[in-house]
Amino acid sequence: MKVTFLGTGTSQGIPVIACDCQVCTSKNTKDKRLRVSVLIEVDGIRLVIDCGPDFRYQMLRAKVKHLDAILVTHEHKDHIAGLDDVRAFNYKQQQDMEVYAQKRVLDSLKREFYYAFSDFKYPGVPLINLHEIDHVPFTVAGIQVYPIQIMHYKLPILGFRIGDFTYITDAKTVSEQEKEKIKGSKILIVNALQREKHISHFTLEEAINFAQEIGAEETYFTHISHRLGRHDDINRELPEGMALAYDGLILEV
Repeated sequence: MKVTFLGTGTSQGIPVIACDCQVCTSKNTKDKRLRVSVLIEVDGIRLVIDCGPDFRYQMLRAKVKHLDAILVTHEHKDHIAGLDDVRAFNYKQQQDMEVYAQKRVLDSLKREFYYAFSDFKYPGVPLINLHEIDHVPFTVAGIQVYPIQIMHYKLPILGFRIGDFTYITDAKTVSEQEKEKIKGSKILIVNALQREKHISHFTLEEAINFAQEIGAEETYFTHISHRLGRHDDINRELPEGMALAYDGLILEV
């Protein structure tokens, strides 16, 4: 399995254009982050987790010419706003895009992209086939996916485990029961927004503590605000086996 980080950033704390902080003025490309998303490739099958506002550019940048499905963690705009751009894959592949999410999220997609689900579809609208998932393992194009329930403040959202790989974003708390589903992963991806306390996201310290409890061989932090600091500076502080992810990073699992 190959995992490509399409984006490791967040709408939380996006600076104004005139921001002159160390991260925003950094010349290190690892400090330039699009909204959080990953591409997973297994035996020629390609899945994306989340499709935020940068989805179209992320697909172009990663040269993705075929996409089988999209898994959606939750309905916030920085995770779904790019769904309209699946129409390019509709045209190229001559089929609907398969989208998997909880019922509440599917209902939100129907409201946000109502024109794609109306009885009369205007020619060229995105063609989307919705699949309702909950806490039961499900299969996408032959790939077994295990959903992990996490809490984004008071909003229950999903992380996903595929084989030895677990992906979590926007977490603030994870129950002991759900942690057991994650343990044994060789690679863990988890959000680390900033150093300061936040109502709905792990801080860096909380993310490190969570990663140590899970005990994966490798942990990569994502959903990074510019307030966290520069990539290289933060990496030097992290415990062994942990690192900040960056856009374009590729992992072999």
